[in-house]
Amino acid sequence: GSKNQKHVLRPESLEGTDEEDPVTALEWDPLSTDYLLVANLHNGIRLVDSESLSCITTFSFPSAAASVQCLAWVSSAPGMFITGDSQVGVLRVWNVSRTTPIDNFKLKQTGFHGLHVLSSPPKKKSRSSQYPTKNHHTSSTSEAVPPPTLTQNQAFSLPPGHTVCCFMDGGVGLYDMGAKKWDFLRDLGHVETIFDCKFKPDNPDLLATASFDGTIKVWDINTLSAVYTSPGNEGVIYSISWAPGDLNCIAGATSRNGAFIWDVRKGKMITRFSEHGKNGIFCIAWSHKDSKRIATCSSDGFCIIRTIDGNVLHKYKHPAAVFGCDWSQNNKDMIATGCEDKNVRVYYLATSSDQPLKVFTGHTAKVFHVRWSPLREGILCSGSDDSTVRIWDYTQDACINVLSGHTAPVRGLMWNPEIPYLLISGSWDYTIRVWDTRDGTCLDTVYDHGADVYGLTCHPSRPFTMASCSRDSTVRLWSLTPLINPLPINILADRCWDDIIGNTDRAVESGAPPLLCGKVSRDIKQELEKLSGNPRGKKLRWFSECFSPPGGSKNLWDLVAVVKGQDDSLLPQNYCKGIMHMKHLIRFRMSRAQELTTVKMSKFGGGIGAPSKEERLKEAAEIHLRLGQIQRYCELMVELGEWDKALSVAPGVSMKYWRKLMQR
Repeated sequence: GSKNQKHVLRPESLEGTDEEDPVTALEWDPLSTDYLLVANLHNGIRLVDSESLSCITTFSFPSAAASVQCLAWVSSAPGMFITGDSQVGVLRVWNVSRTTPIDNFKLKQTGFHGLHVLSSPPKKKSRSSQYPTKNHHTSSTSEAVPPPTLTQNQAFSLPPGHTVCCFMDGGVGLYDMGAKKWDFLRDLGHVETIFDCKFKPDNPDLLATASFDGTIKVWDINTLSAVYTSPGNEGVIYSISWAPGDLNCIAGATSRNGAFIWDVRKGKMITRFSEHGKNGIFCIAWSHKDSKRIATCSSDGFCIIRTIDGNVLHKYKHPAAVFGCDWSQNNKDMIATGCEDKNVRVYYLATSSDQPLKVFTGHTAKVFHVRWSPLREGILCSGSDDSTVRIWDYTQDACINVLSGHTAPVRGLMWNPEIPYLLISGSWDYTIRVWDTRDGTCLDTVYDHGADVYGLTCHPSRPFTMASCSRDSTVRLWSLTPLINPLPINILADRCWDDIIGNTDRAVESGAPPLLCGKVSRDIKQELEKLSGNPRGKKLRWFSECFSPPGGSKNLWDLVAVVKGQDDSLLPQNYCKGIMHMKHLIRFRMSRAQELTTVKMSKFGGGIGAPSKEERLKEAAEIHLRLGQIQRYCELMVELGEWDKALSVAPGVSMKYWRKLMQR
């Protein structure tokens, strides 16, 4: 009793096999109502006439191993289309008049996920338009438009077109087919929900994220690029926790494959824990007071404390699934858990008892995450499926505040490490809320995420830059500085320390202005008190690094140091990547050009996706030209076979040199 099928075009049978040949992509010809481009997994691409159900053209690949993941027509060039390979990131350009590709671009090591041709080119920043429009009258003074690029065989020219490319590893970019280069490329990314994010304890610039896609990625938040990625195939990764200090390891918790420790630098899993069997582990927490202990909690109802070599120290049985756990920041033997039975429990590891010291009741649905306050001893918070956050005082055995405002289950929770009353929460209602826990006021609500907000984190040395992650598969960075006015003004105005730094008792008084109470601000104050004279410059620099989001602040202070006469040898390694002082431009650009030309000596390039030898030499030549080194520019252009460009500027060296070049 299957439905009637009006027009069915079956794939050509694969000789000698029973294997199916599924359709992987199809697109209607934008200039025809009958023509359809069809890609099959094994039989490649066919142009089909849907009216007569006949195959007009079958296209063949240079390699039998290649298969198509996605395809798109190029609307600015009738009869032209592009395809993206499924195994390797090869973009192929085709024309319906020939059965083989016109051109192939190796863009990345991983296969395509999808692509889309932009019908109009993106506007260049410095010009009103890159290409003449119908209202743009061409005259002798008009800017020249680059002609379409001719490919190797010179029979077809590629129109000036841009392709949005998405790859299987989460990479996304905008490729200029005419210029054969990326206008923009974000090399790696997550392709699914990001469940957790944590800053590296000894480096506030590195942020680790864990995803449903089975990978952990470590991001440099200055460049917003992934610098490390785990091998993958772990199933869903729900939670991560960095090893304390500079150990360079991350513990991860998965849905079905237990827990593991990943060595970030070596890029491999070095330990696995299987005490929970195939049950999902929802949270993992590496103790930062005792680096040998790791806690996990699971759907099997256990919170297990073990040493890093797998020796189980405690198994705390709960009446239902355990979703969250957190080590106390003041007592290395105290841990709190959140359970499906709506309760928060506190356990004390120094006793042999497997019963909790305290059980906090009050939530009306399951408790997910719990977080101890880093600044107020005995204070912890919990987020629940009842859409509230509760603040508990361990010393009073009581709930001291209920934060209501979310309209769905609460997931992300984060105490600020400098302002003791500031708490941030994330929810399935897509929002992030900032709370004043003194009176339960919601100070701000952020609606930017497009789905559930799961993870929130910040680094103690940059306490007012927060990262959040979500089911919308993005990580976002936020500045919390607007919430703590007038603190930055007090520092700039050189107000007394009492207006800047205080103890937690003063700071949590009702109506008290924001005061810094954390370790970082105390350390800055102590260091400044050791310095003689007027250390105002140091004070501003240290506090700006604490208050400012990543990116420009360090660069600005490097420039201040240069202006004040600091020795160049003290400049950081990445100084040349930011804005440089004019006196350094020539030296650093020269060394960059030198770096690019050394690629000539190396036998192998940088792999698929890295700039080709030609692209590197072109960039080096351009730098030489800008530095006024015209002869070096000409020699590189000759090497690239671009004689016309070399000859056009050669008279700038001398007429004698130009004649010599003409003879060559």
